[in-house]
Amino acid sequence: METTAAEEVTGICRDLLRIDTTNTGDQSTTVGERVAAEYVAAKLDEAGIGYELHESAPRRANLVARIPGADRSRGALLVHGHLDVVPADPREWSVDPFSGEEKDGYLWGRGAIDMKDFDAMILAVVRDWRRTGYVPPRDVVLAFTADEEAGMTYGSEFLVAKHRDLLDGCTEAIGEVGGYSYTVNDDLRLYLVQTAEKGLDWLRLHATGRPGHGSFIHDDNAVTTLAEAVARVGRHRFPMVVTPTVREFLLRVGDALGIDIDPEDPEVAIAKLGPIANLIGATIRNTANPTRLEAGYKDNVIPGRASATIDCRTLPGQAESFLAELREVIGPDVEIEHNHRQPAVETEFGGPLVEAMGAALRAEDPGARTVPYLMSGGTDAKAFATLGIRCFGFAPLRLPPDLNFAALFHGIDERVPVEGLKFGVRVLDRLLRNS
Repeated sequence: METTAAEEVTGICRDLLRIDTTNTGDQSTTVGERVAAEYVAAKLDEAGIGYELHESAPRRANLVARIPGADRSRGALLVHGHLDVVPADPREWSVDPFSGEEKDGYLWGRGAIDMKDFDAMILAVVRDWRRTGYVPPRDVVLAFTADEEAGMTYGSEFLVAKHRDLLDGCTEAIGEVGGYSYTVNDDLRLYLVQTAEKGLDWLRLHATGRPGHGSFIHDDNAVTTLAEAVARVGRHRFPMVVTPTVREFLLRVGDALGIDIDPEDPEVAIAKLGPIANLIGATIRNTANPTRLEAGYKDNVIPGRASATIDCRTLPGQAESFLAELREVIGPDVEIEHNHRQPAVETEFGGPLVEAMGAALRAEDPGARTVPYLMSGGTDAKAFATLGIRCFGFAPLRLPPDLNFAALFHGIDERVPVEGLKFGVRVLDRLLRNS
């Protein structure tokens, strides 16, 4: 008897979790995605699916494959997933973060939901197609990327800049952080489809002053100037802005929950959303969070320069006004350097692909209802959207009602429900067959 995609997906996910692809953001300490890309290549080889593998730097590998569809005149669908993961400290976990251990109905490991689960779903579905001889209705392009967790320079941005031809004809895309369930009651689950995500701006702040001995009275201290600016940024609350995507999300959620939500003052209602409140709460205003500090070289020497990193996330259409406001908060005595900038992306919640998402979910879960949402973080969609590709977050998972899914992203004891993986494979297969 042939193995089905739902039967195979758990093993593939476990294999991927056991491959350490830690991305520290520093090329000298990043493990690299090459081994995982070679694993993907071997699985495609077994199925007779051709691919191209390209390194953007030593061990930073990206793989792209195209599966021809029945109607090659149609725009292709890009299905993408990254292979890198954020670091994990084994001392903080209850299991080895790279063990791929299965217990209590979950697969545990760094990358279980971010996003080797979806990588495994993709591989399981296309391998099943080859076993059964199925041809999708249009070209499906698969992209397994490096470096999503540290700015995408060696991954999707590299593909867009150097291998754009591999993405020719792609008009729509699906990737991570969407399609997962939020349980309202036994008969209703909302599935959040990501149609927008905040822009990213990693800033470096630099303050300069007069260096000197630490024992002197010193009014021109770079550390003091920087610390005051960083404290102002960290405590500043940017004004609320309700974007079209967030407004539609709030109206649909209000209807599902049977509560009145004022789109102009939604914070009280958002607080009632339980595990996803933090996820949604960050989508109604711009944010700027200090993340790193650097100054000095000796305990008794006042340095002439001090620096800090600020992680800024901006709503669609808000980048320029945000920077103007941030400049006022920082003050005139601190230099601002832009380390990495990516624009926000947003698309409409409508069209045949969106309809197919809803239909695929309802076929597996009659209580499913799709809602659009704005993601506070970022994905490879930022790079692919620059090619005019309409991007969605749709990596389907039906989750246990009591699982705090949002807390697992980059969190301790990251894990994915095994039954959720199998559900995701069935939904993804239906979607790709009917889009």
